Amino acid sequence: MNHTTNQSVLQTLGWNEHFANLFAPYAEQGYSVGRITLEHKRIYRLLSEHGELLGEVTGKLRYEATGREDYPAVGDWVVITARPEEKKASIHAVLPRKSKFSRKAAGDSVEEQIVAANVDTVFLVNALNNDFNLRRMERYLILAWESGANPVIVLSKADLCDDLEQRIADVESVAIGVPVHVVSAERGEGLEQLAPYLGCGQTVALMGSSGVGKSTLINKLSGAEQQKVNKVREGDDRGRHTTTHRELFQLPDGALMIDTPGMRELQLWEADEGFRGAFDDIEQLAEACRFNDCQHGREPGCAVRAAIEDGSLEKARFDSYLKLQRELAHLARKEDARLAAAEKDKWKKITMQARSKKPKR
Repeated sequence: MNHTTNQSVLQTLGWNEHFANLFAPYAEQGYSVGRITLEHKRIYRLLSEHGELLGEVTGKLRYEATGREDYPAVGDWVVITARPEEKKASIHAVLPRKSKFSRKAAGDSVEEQIVAANVDTVFLVNALNNDFNLRRMERYLILAWESGANPVIVLSKADLCDDLEQRIADVESVAIGVPVHVVSAERGEGLEQLAPYLGCGQTVALMGSSGVGKSTLINKLSGAEQQKVNKVREGDDRGRHTTTHRELFQLPDGALMIDTPGMRELQLWEADEGFRGAFDDIEQLAEACRFNDCQHGREPGCAVRAAIEDGSLEKARFDSYLKLQRELAHLARKEDARLAAAEKDKWKKITMQARSKKPKR
C-alpha cells in the first residue's frame, strides 16, 4: 500500500492534518496509527491502513496510566505496532483528543468514563413520546457543550407526537442556539436534514436514553441492519437496552457514526464551559443582577428572580440549574480528593522505582 493510499484510507476514518501533526514524532520512529471502533474488556478493535486489527495496550502504557481516561476509548486515534499477518496490533499511546464526551462512571468511585472521542457533532436524540424529558436533555447538553463537539438535537418518533409545535418550542427554550431537527426514522421522514453533518470523514456520536430510536436511526442512515432494534415498553414508552456497547460504524456516504448504549442515569462529569453553554440564558440574566455575588434568593435587584416572576424564565429550569450546579460542585470536591491521592501514588511509584535502581552495597 503506497503512501498516497495510506493517507486516503486514513482520511476516510477522519484523519486530518491536526492528527497528522500530533503523530509526526511517532511516524519518525516507524509506528503506525489506527482508530478505535470497539472496546471489549481491554481488547480493542481498530481500523488502520492494514485493515481491521485487534489491539492490546502495552505494559508501559498500562503502567503509566493513572485512570480509565488514559486508556483508549471508541473514536480514539492510537499509536500502534501492527502485525497484519496476525491481524493484531500493540497499542503504545493514545493521541491527544480533539473532543471527548465524558460522564462520571457508574458506582461510588469518582472516575471519568469517556463515551466517545474525537467527535465532530453530537446528535442528542430525544423521542417525541411519553418519555420526552427536558431536564434530562439539559444534562446531555451540559456534557455535549463540554465535549468540544457541536451539539445537535434530533427529535425522533415524530409520528407519535400530537403537539409537535409545542414540543419544538419546549426544546428551543432549553437548547438555546442549538439546531433542532425533527425526524421519523421508522417512516424515513426528515433524515435529509441530517445530511450536512454526515460528510466524508466527519464523526457523529448518537447519545440518548434507551428506546429513543438511536438504533433505528443508524440502520436507516446506513441502509443496513447495523444494530438490532427492540420495541419500547408499553405504558411509559421507556426502551430496553438494544445497544450494549459503544461502536464506531462507517456509513455509505463516508461519515463515521458512534452508537452508544442508552444512558438514563447520566451522571455529570467536570463541565465548567458546558454548564455555562447549557444555561447561557440564566448566566446572562445573572450578569444583570445588582450584586456580583447574588444567590438569586431574596437579594434586591435580582434579574433572575425578576425573570421568573414575569414568566420569561421557567422556575423548573432555574431549579434544574441550581440542582445541577450543586451536583457539579459536589463532584469537584470528590475529584480534588481523588487527584491528590493519585498524585501521592504517582510519587510513591517514582520513589520505589528509583530505589530499585540504586546499586546495592
